Amino acid sequence: MFFALDGIDLEIANGSVLGLLGQNGAGKTTLLRILSTSLRPSSGEVFCAGSDLTKNPMEIRRRIGFVSGNTGLYGRLTAREMLTYYGRLHGMRPDEIQNRITELSGTLDMEVFLNRRNETFSSGMRQKVSIARALIHDPEILLFDELTTGLDVAAAESVLAVVEMCRAQNKTVLFSTHHMDEVDQLCDRVAILHAGRLCFEGDTKGMREKTGETFLDKAFLKIIRAEPGELEA
Repeated sequence: MFFALDGIDLEIANGSVLGLLGQNGAGKTTLLRILSTSLRPSSGEVFCAGSDLTKNPMEIRRRIGFVSGNTGLYGRLTAREMLTYYGRLHGMRPDEIQNRITELSGTLDMEVFLNRRNETFSSGMRQKVSIARALIHDPEILLFDELTTGLDVAAAESVLAVVEMCRAQNKTVLFSTHHMDEVDQLCDRVAILHAGRLCFEGDTKGMREKTGETFLDKAFLKIIRAEPGELEA
């Protein structure tokens, strides 16, 4: 029998940034979808600040912002209209919504296309709108699935600034990435998945010490290729 995730035991501290690493198919997106309540686990327990995610999904959703690589946008709406719509879904007042849109469009450099239809956007613009949608209700927990994939350097830089902003606001961030420079720059801790299992949890210093490698990409490869017990102290 195949398990997308098998025996994952992971704790994320409030106000920290955790990088989720793994090859394609390792289980990263499945884990993020479970944490976002869009996928129900077949077994196990998931708690958010004491609340059981599987029993109180609506309560958890109010506290979470989730950005996935395949999150769709409503093409015939403008970015402003879509953010307004999602703000209303979260029960925000009209003035709160507009103030929040102004704040987020400044952070994400969206002012020049805020009133254009989503169907006209580049991939970088679409990603920024998706992020703003996830942040519109000012959630305390952010789940980001490969935020910068396919983005140019300038777009990626402005997107990563959002993670730094969330850290400064003491929000909890879990994001998956294949870019080790992002991990080095942003993450307090790292979790590495391989074949659905957690094979490392710690910080980037620990990755280097465990493997004896200076470069983080080499440390990552050594960890996922190691035989059981091979890298134990």
